[in-house]
Amino acid sequence: MMKKIVALFAMIMLWHHVCFAYPIPNSFPPFHIAGNLYYVGTDDLASYLIVTSKGNILINSDLEANVKMIKASIEKLGFKFSDTKILLISHAHIDHAAGSELIKQQTKAEYMVMDADVPLVQSGGKSDFYYANDSAMYFRPSTVDKVLHDGDQVKLDETVLTAHLTPGHTKGCTSWTMQVTDHGKPYQVVIVGSLNVNPGYQLVHNKNYPAIAQDYEHAINVLKSLPCDIFLGAHAVYFDLKKKYALLNSSVTNPFIDPIGYKKHIAQKEWEFYQELKKQTTAY
Repeated sequence: MMKKIVALFAMIMLWHHVCFAYPIPNSFPPFHIAGNLYYVGTDDLASYLIVTSKGNILINSDLEANVKMIKASIEKLGFKFSDTKILLISHAHIDHAAGSELIKQQTKAEYMVMDADVPLVQSGGKSDFYYANDSAMYFRPSTVDKVLHDGDQVKLDETVLTAHLTPGHTKGCTSWTMQVTDHGKPYQVVIVGSLNVNPGYQLVHNKNYPAIAQDYEHAINVLKSLPCDIFLGAHAVYFDLKKKYALLNSSVTNPFIDPIGYKKHIAQKEWEFYQELKKQTTAY
C-alpha cells in the first residue's frame, strides 16, 4: 500500500512539474500583422509566418503538440504548410523548438539555427547549461541545415531577416529584425528572443556558463540599440498579444506598431536582470 502511495505522489509531483514548466497553450486565431508578416502561434507561444512568392519562412515551431495547430493556422490564412521553405527559432528551449523535427519532416524546410544553440537542438535539450538534467525539458533532436552567426541575414525572395545574437536566456538566443511595408509605409520589426532570467538561473560563478551575466548585458544593449516600430517576441505576453489583437479591427492605427511598448519591455527586463544580479552578488 505504501509503495502505491509513494508512486501516486511521484506521479502527482511529475504532473505538477510538467504543467508548471509549460502550461498547455490555447489556440489563438491566426491573423495578419503587417506587410507579409502573419501570426500563427498560440495564446502564449508565438510563431510567425513570413510569406513570399518563393515560399514561406516560419519562426518558432513551439511544442511538438502545437505543430498541428500551426499547420491549421497557416492553412486558415490561405497558405500552404508545405510551402514552408525556411524554419527559424528564437531559442532552443522545448517551448520554441520541440516541433522543429516534425515540421522538417512534413515540409522539408531548411532549418537554420544560431551557432551557440546548435548543440541544444541536436541534443534535444540535453546540453542545456541549466536544464541538462531535467528530462521534462528534453525534446526530439533535430538536424540543423545551416548554422547562423550574429548578424547573418536570411533571405527569401525580397524578404531579408537579420539574426541578432542576444544571449543569456540560452547561449544562442536570437532576436530577429526585418522590414515590412504596409499601406505603402515601411516599418521596422523586432521579434525579441528573450531577456527572461529563469528561476534558478545562476548569474554569478556559473561553472556551466561563466559569461552568462556579460551575455545578458550584451543582449540588453543590442536590443536597446535596435530601431523598432512593430514590437513582437517569442512569448505573447512580451507584447500584449491579446490586448492588441482585440484592438486590431477597431483601432485607426495598427496596435502592433508600438515603439514605446518595446522600449518599456526592454527597460523592465533590464531592471529585472540587474535586480537579480545584485541579489545574487550580495549573496556571495
